[in-house]
Amino acid sequence: MKRGQKLGTDMENRLYEYMDWAAIEAVVYAEEAHPEKLLGPHVTKDGVLLQAFFPGRKEVSVKLRGGREIPMIREDDEGYFAILLDARRVPAYTYILKACGSLPEIETADPYSFGPQITAREERNFLAGTWYTAGDRLGAHLVTINETQGVLFAVWAPNALRVSVVGDFNNWDGRACPMIRRESGIFELFIPGLQAGALYKYELKLQTGLVYLKTDPCGSAFQVMPDTAAVVADPEPFDWKDQSWMDIRIARQAKDAPIAVYEVDMSALAEVFPDFREDTQGERQQPGQEETDAAAGVTFRTAAPVLREHLVRNGYTHVEFLPLAEYPLDESHGFGSSGFFAPTSRYGTLQDFCFLVDMLHRAGIGVLMDWQPGFFARGNDFLSAFDGTCLYEHLNPKQGVHPFFNTHIFNLGRKEVISFLLSSALFWLRTCHLDGLRVPELDSMLYLDYGKSYGQWVANMYGGNENLEAEAFIRRLNSVIHSELPGVITIAEERSGWPAVTGPVSKEGLGFDYKWNNGCVDDYMRYIQLDPLFRGAHQDDLTFSMVYMYAERFMLALSHREAENRPDTIRRMMPGSKESLKLANLRLTLSYLVTHPGKKLFYMGTDLPEFMPDLLKLYTSHPALFRSDETSDGFEWISNLDTEKSLLVYVRRAEQANDLLLVVCNFSNVEYDSLQVGVPLPGRYKEIFNSDALQYGGSGAVNPRVKLSRAEEKDERPYSIRIKVPPLGTAVFSLRTEEAAMRHRKTA
Repeated sequence: MKRGQKLGTDMENRLYEYMDWAAIEAVVYAEEAHPEKLLGPHVTKDGVLLQAFFPGRKEVSVKLRGGREIPMIREDDEGYFAILLDARRVPAYTYILKACGSLPEIETADPYSFGPQITAREERNFLAGTWYTAGDRLGAHLVTINETQGVLFAVWAPNALRVSVVGDFNNWDGRACPMIRRESGIFELFIPGLQAGALYKYELKLQTGLVYLKTDPCGSAFQVMPDTAAVVADPEPFDWKDQSWMDIRIARQAKDAPIAVYEVDMSALAEVFPDFREDTQGERQQPGQEETDAAAGVTFRTAAPVLREHLVRNGYTHVEFLPLAEYPLDESHGFGSSGFFAPTSRYGTLQDFCFLVDMLHRAGIGVLMDWQPGFFARGNDFLSAFDGTCLYEHLNPKQGVHPFFNTHIFNLGRKEVISFLLSSALFWLRTCHLDGLRVPELDSMLYLDYGKSYGQWVANMYGGNENLEAEAFIRRLNSVIHSELPGVITIAEERSGWPAVTGPVSKEGLGFDYKWNNGCVDDYMRYIQLDPLFRGAHQDDLTFSMVYMYAERFMLALSHREAENRPDTIRRMMPGSKESLKLANLRLTLSYLVTHPGKKLFYMGTDLPEFMPDLLKLYTSHPALFRSDETSDGFEWISNLDTEKSLLVYVRRAEQANDLLLVVCNFSNVEYDSLQVGVPLPGRYKEIFNSDALQYGGSGAVNPRVKLSRAEEKDERPYSIRIKVPPLGTAVFSLRTEEAAMRHRKTA
């Protein structure tokens, strides 16, 4: 039938009068942002008007309750159908799409009969930057509405002329499922009958007529790169069994608790743990079976038991993953996300990731992850110019593009972006049970001129280079996290010396729990790579960290940055013509960082399997090494000026006077058989750890016998002991004072 041709019956003539041909043309040519004005049910004075558009279909019927079918009138040859039902209220109905060519017969509910699902309050909160659960509604979610199961799609694209859901379920035809525009600029559509696993994208049409596809900013799952379609995820909630961990998490992550973190890059796990051909049941791949990716079969599920065993055996308290939010470029190691609500499909699904977290939690291991709110990946498929405008990023390239990382910079002055990012952070913490987030490259967020030359950046309203919007966002982020999830920790990587990174928000601080002490680690790595013969002249590289140690709450991070994202780099960086010397320097490095104030982080592959369990047991079992990190009461220099011998001697202590450890670090390759060392208190000093012990591969320069202090002045202390000091090694002594010994004898 051609438009404008009147039909014979009275019903057909009345139906013709309701046809708005201009609006119908907008639907047929996919230019309509409010398809609900035509499509779906509408009660009129003449009955219930149903209109539907099914491109490519020749015949469609309305099926009423009881099974009665009424053929619809094809008002346009493209597949536009209408019917006027003799009813006063909308009946229960479905559409029967008759088979046509290669298209099978389908029965479906009407997507435009369900009404809006996102509430006006949610819209207001989104626009105000206070919708912290936006990811629960935006994106694609399997839901049941009026006893009908399907998928609710929602996406923010305020400047698009029209947005459609396209996928394998509608032949990727943007005319088939135009979305309904809400006042906030959110488009939504419930598609009944759709199941988990369906592939989809959004097709956007701009005012200019340009049409393109974008993947879902709030997608819960994605295809494996380089394919970029989003996937409707399985909505089944994960069956968590980690309640015992969640009950003790606040205590395990308290400021006075020991925290030793193992940093993991999932893409390099197979380099450190080569036997990844076993699945979770221990079954091996068949000979000749190809690996699924460059990670040699690494998945969240195969990684779970391997990491659990390594972390527990070595005594780590936490694991921290490099960014696992979906990202496009393998070489980025996750820094530059494209999907902020989904673990990368390289290693499995959201359920698989939760399995990994749950297994580690049940083993008593906290789980942290890098999360990057400052930047997102460039690329036509992702957030860049999402609705034809700079929606998530700044319009001005001097503000919107990061020259160092080739990423876009989030516009943190936009309230909707704040809602998006805060929802993402809380998604990882709530849905995935993560115990904390680390914000990398914080200084590049806080400074407008970071990495930019003169004339390539825009000053703030006061003419300065501080990013006031980023500063406000970070405070908001930490406030929301700590308010919503007590016990969760946040960590910052910030190299510029921005004040009060770990200071409370109430006192103009940024509110982080910890800050990576990059300065200390950078100085140390520069120092340790010197030949021991020349280290004495650079003693300040070791001692300077204590000048500013209590300005922040620090974490010492021998991280992927020092290792250049290669697990064996730190070992190769150690000086020495022989492997034994490199290992001695590495053992010295690890033991020095463990006994230095601050929480600990070591990149995977940096630790030594025969050495690390004893070192971390020393750390976690002695409160002197972690209880008083934040104050000068926990640390005291005994000797830090012996540049000739390249020696450091210091004390770590906790609350009790006798809860004290004496640490001696020798950065020269000379062994000292009877070195006099000043001690803070008289008593018996017993060596409880020595990095040069034979079982660690050292030379065995240890102190097997208890050292009784003598009233001989040394290092401006009235008492001293004489000890053997290992070459390129650390010796740690515990103290038993005479008073403690007497109490022990009385109780015995």
